[in-house]
This record gives sequence, C-alpha cells and structure tokens, in this order.
Amino acid sequence: MATVEKKGHHVGKMKGGIVTMPFIFSNEICEKLAVMGFAANMLSYLTKQLHMPLTKAANTLTNFSGTAGLTPLLGAFIADAFAGRFWTITVASIIYQIGMISLTISAILPKLRPPKCKDDQLLCQEANSGQLAILYISLLLTAIGAGGIRPCVVSFGADQFDETDPKQKRSTWKFFNWYYFCMGASMLVAVTIIVYIQDNIGWGWGLGIPTVAMALSIIAFIFGYPLYRKLDPSGSPFTRLVQVCVAAYRKRNLAMVSDPQLLYENEEIDAGISLGGRLMHTQHMKFLDKAAIVTEEDDIKAPILWRLNTVHRVEELKSVIRMGPIWAAGILLITAAAQQHTFSLQQAKTMNNHLTKSFQIPAASMSVFTLSSMLITIIIYDRIFVPVISRFTGLERGITFLSRMGIGFVISILATLVAGFVEIKRKRTAFANGLEDKPHEMIPISVFWLVPQYCLHGMAEAFMSIGHLEFLYDQAPESMRSTATALFWLAISAGSYTSTLLVSIIHKFSAGPDGSNWLPDNNLNRGKLEYFYWLITLLQVANLIYYLFCAKFYTFKPIQVHAKDIDDSKEDGIELSTHV
Repeated sequence: MATVEKKGHHVGKMKGGIVTMPFIFSNEICEKLAVMGFAANMLSYLTKQLHMPLTKAANTLTNFSGTAGLTPLLGAFIADAFAGRFWTITVASIIYQIGMISLTISAILPKLRPPKCKDDQLLCQEANSGQLAILYISLLLTAIGAGGIRPCVVSFGADQFDETDPKQKRSTWKFFNWYYFCMGASMLVAVTIIVYIQDNIGWGWGLGIPTVAMALSIIAFIFGYPLYRKLDPSGSPFTRLVQVCVAAYRKRNLAMVSDPQLLYENEEIDAGISLGGRLMHTQHMKFLDKAAIVTEEDDIKAPILWRLNTVHRVEELKSVIRMGPIWAAGILLITAAAQQHTFSLQQAKTMNNHLTKSFQIPAASMSVFTLSSMLITIIIYDRIFVPVISRFTGLERGITFLSRMGIGFVISILATLVAGFVEIKRKRTAFANGLEDKPHEMIPISVFWLVPQYCLHGMAEAFMSIGHLEFLYDQAPESMRSTATALFWLAISAGSYTSTLLVSIIHKFSAGPDGSNWLPDNNLNRGKLEYFYWLITLLQVANLIYYLFCAKFYTFKPIQVHAKDIDDSKEDGIELSTHV
C-alpha cells in the first residue's frame, strides 16, 4: 500500500491489514465482556447488594442504557472532527477502565456497600448517598468510555483495509462478520461464565475479571500502534453539513445551472475529506446544488464555505439524508428483539426449566440460544452461503447489504409470529392444569418451546444488524464513518425506547373495566401477550413494506476513485464506483 499524503489525512506505508485485527478485536471483546457481564446481572446487583427498591433499580438501568446509547454520537464527533479514531479509542478505553475499577472496588470494600440484611429485618438498609454517588459516577464513566469505543472500533478496524486495493477490498466487508462474531462470542461468555461467577463466587471476582481483561486489552491495543493504518481527522463533519445548508438557503433564489459540470469543484479544498475518492453529482435534492453555484461575489480560489461549497460537500449532505429512511427501518427490529429480555423472560419464568431432575436452566440464560444462533448463522453465512450464492449473483459478498437487511426483517417477523403461537400453547397448558390464577406456579410445559423464537431473533440479528452496520459504514461520507457507526448504536437505543413506549401504550389502552389487560402486571396467564406479539408482527410487516420501498428507490453514492494499475509506470485512471 503506497504512502498517501493529503491535506488532513495521512496513511502509513504498508500498514493495516489482517495483522492488526487481534489488537483491535481484543479491545471490543473486553468492552462487551465488561458491559454484558454487568448489564446481564445488573438488576440483581442493585437490588441484592445495594438494596435498591425494584422501581428505582429499573430506572437506574433505563437511565444508564439511554446514556450509553447516546454517548457514541459524542465520541464519533470527537473522532471525526478532532482526535482521530485511534486516540479516541485509547482515551475512551482508559476512562472506561477507571469506571470499571471504581465499580469493582465498590463491590469489594464493605464500606462502599450497605450492610447485609439480617434475618430478623423486614427492611434492608438501602445504600446511602455516598455509596450511590460512587455507583453513578462509575456508570457514567463506563457510559462515556463506551461512547468513544463503540463507534470507533468498527470504523477503525474497517479502515485497516484499503478499499481501493482489490486484494483488500473483499476483506473490508468480511471484517463486519468477524467483528460481530467476536462481539457475540464475548457476550455469550459474559451471560454464562461471568454471570455464574457473580452469582456463585462473588461480585468482586465477577467484576474484577472483566476489569483486568479490559486493562490487558488497552495494553494490547496501544502495543499495535506501529501497525495501524491511521487516518487523521478532517474537521467537524457537522459544520460542513450546516455550511451546505446555509449556502443553499442564501442562494435559494438563484436559477439552477443548466449543466451540473458548471457547479463548483475544488480538489485541493476537498483533499482532506476525499482520500478514497470524490463524490460525484447526483440528480436528487437539486435545491442543495445551489450551494455549489458560483456567483460574482464568490472567490473560487479561497471561497467562504458559508456561501459556496463544492459538489463533494453537497453530496456528503445528500448521502446523509438518503441514509435516513433505511437507518430508521432498523429501529423496529430492535423493538421486537427487546421482548426477549422482558415478556419472553416472564414466559420462561412460568415454564418447566429442568434440563435434568437436578439441573435447571435459569430464565435469564435463555438468551444463550439467541447468541448461539447468531454466531452459528454468521459462520454459515460467511463460510457457506456467500461462496455458493456469489456464483449466481456475481458479487464477492454474495448479496448486497440491502438484501441482507431484508432477509433479517423477514426472519424477525417469523420470530414474533411464532412467539404468539407459543404463548397460546403456554396458556392452554396453564388452563388445562387449573393454573390460570396461580402465576407463581410452574406450568407443566417445557421452557424449550421458547427456543425457536430466541433462535429466530439470533438469525435475524446476524442478517439485519450486520447488514445495517455495513450499510452505514459503506454509504456514509468518508469523513463521517465514525458518526455513521454511532447511528447504529443510536438505532439500538431508539428501538429500546420504542419498546418501552409501545408497552406503556398497550398497557394503558388495553385495560378493561374488570381489571383485564393484554399485559397484566401480576398474572401473565390472564393476559393477551399473544395479541401484543402479533401487533409487533403487523408493525414489522408494515415496516418491511416501507423498507422495500426505500431500498427500491435508494441511490447508492457514486464516487470517483483513482484506479490502481498493476504497472506503476502507467498513470492512474479514473473509474466511477458505486459501492453495493
């Protein structure tokens, strides 16, 4: 890979590639190990160790999740505008490490936790303000740290492969499968081994092991510094987008030029934000093109960007706008998947969970089937599906990321549809055994009836979520890829909040005068949970139709790149590349 130096960017010679993956993945694996190792059992820690009331503990979880879902936008902005991805990941990892250390210390030192409940006490002493302050500061530090790691690790990893090099181009899209597989594997370890340690050995060890692993991953990540392909930040991407909007508004009364080639171009100004190639003019959203119309007042050699912008910068804004509808379609899949941790969990708690006479599978461990299904699907997709289907499609990646997302949507619809029929089966068994008014009694139906819906959700995630991530990275402007990756996490956060809103609305409006409810608080056997699942199914069908419409008319970003010739004596050619 030749040394490339442009304004605002620098790429080291012969850097990047497969050799950097262990250093990058170690950071992501340990971050997910720490997050899931605590999040999977967080409610237990807050209620049993800090003696929080259930409602207060649940609100703490919601606030933490919401904050952790929003901080990636801040981290991505800092990486794209000022610090670069490497230093953002490094500093964020250190902040995350400090939060984990303080959390682990609070779990070890008795003075940082309320005293244990005595047998003769009806009420346990809740954690005092000082102890809660340590908890909240620790959670805030981990949320800030995650905000710098999550959007940058995946973009930084993909940056290690030069998309203009045919030998490395294929590795770019395969990277997303590897990334998601490593993330899923670490989550699987967290919800099994780490949770077991927390419940049976102690929280000191249960939090200490991820903390030590995180420290080692930071050392490994920094150790790989000489090997990385690093792209310097190119200034605030949001400022550029606003400049285009302001310039277009100021020139709103100008007549559109007859030939798009008359619009303003300046390779020198765009050098720092077009290392992979310049974006070409598209016919959509022509009102934004007015930002690139040259007037007598404009200085084309040193333009005021609040009045005159290049076609490349205008197309950056168009790309972001075009991505919006496809991005939004992914929210409802997260809403559907969120039920695994709420109502599917409640179903599991009422069912026979014995594997053998002496061993039971905890209801919270049912997510193992989702993660396992996701990992198996990724392996089959990468090693079998892609090589076979590519023979028919002619695409190296087998199918486009839009097709991959569509398959994921269909599987998610099947997951919630199946969940509704399983709930009918569960309730019929309860009524047949006279347990309809005994919500705490075990219903003689195996918990493994829930496995299909958990597995289908895992398969859907392997298709849709990875396709979503590929889409955001590929179609985002080159200088905004960290920000685009942050949108992936924002979709997850929005999907979770949508689930909360939907549940609240259904609970309110399905309430009957006799106390009946689709989603009752105390007795699931008397509810209509299957109606709720089928409502989500119908919403997902509508969402699929909406997605297919958006995908049908979606315009891929056209980019003009320098072709790499085998014979170095030849001049670089220009090819028009539309990433699919």
